[in-house]
Amino acid sequence: MTLEQHHESGAHFAFTDRWGGVSAVPYEELNLGGAVGDDPAAVRANRAAAAKELGIDPDLVVWMNQVHGRDVAVVDGPWGSGGADIPSVDAVVTARRGLALAVLTADCTPVLLADPVAGVAAAAHAGRPGLVAGVVPAAVEAMVGLGADPARIVARTGPAVCGHCYEVPAEMREAVAAVVPAAWAETSWGTPAVDVVAGVHVQLAEAGVPRGHRSPVCTLESRDHFSYRRDRVTGRLAGYVWLE
Repeated sequence: MTLEQHHESGAHFAFTDRWGGVSAVPYEELNLGGAVGDDPAAVRANRAAAAKELGIDPDLVVWMNQVHGRDVAVVDGPWGSGGADIPSVDAVVTARRGLALAVLTADCTPVLLADPVAGVAAAAHAGRPGLVAGVVPAAVEAMVGLGADPARIVARTGPAVCGHCYEVPAEMREAVAAVVPAAWAETSWGTPAVDVVAGVHVQLAEAGVPRGHRSPVCTLESRDHFSYRRDRVTGRLAGYVWLE
């Protein structure tokens, strides 16, 4: 299991790859997504293994029912047992130290945010629709509501499809760029594309977040990561953020 981990002033950030789990083909190996058709027991085992590797309690991880929107949930603990009451949101924010927030992706941009001084963290799921809807600014706004200062927020985006690979129809590129001009892109083969990662980092800067770090990994190009665009039926990676 390879976990890209970063620590900054008591804030912890981590992104998984696809290896080191128990899921079978086509979800091999470390699928952390519970809504992609994989064996639920395998997903539970994978989530427990990833948490152990990170040194966190698997029962203190908050997952989302992601729907490509901009709604944010403020949480102070995990959802109820069974997961039936997990709300449909694309960002979660907490002021509880030690509570890990998780975001699932397989091409979309996972966004992890933390203000270590205020003790506020957030995880957001920014695909193309979420970028346009403004889920990342909404997450920052919710953090500020809990006492965070954008100037102190550290932001990290994880493995995601890059602007040179995310081909879209020309009209779709126009529509996205009309809202987020920085997302205008062209594939490496010269066709219209969208760069969600670039758009997210511009939105963060516009929200007053000065420090944004991005993963160099393109999920579509990397066989070590899940990619929905490449494989369709596949697993999900996870990004985790928590504060000491």
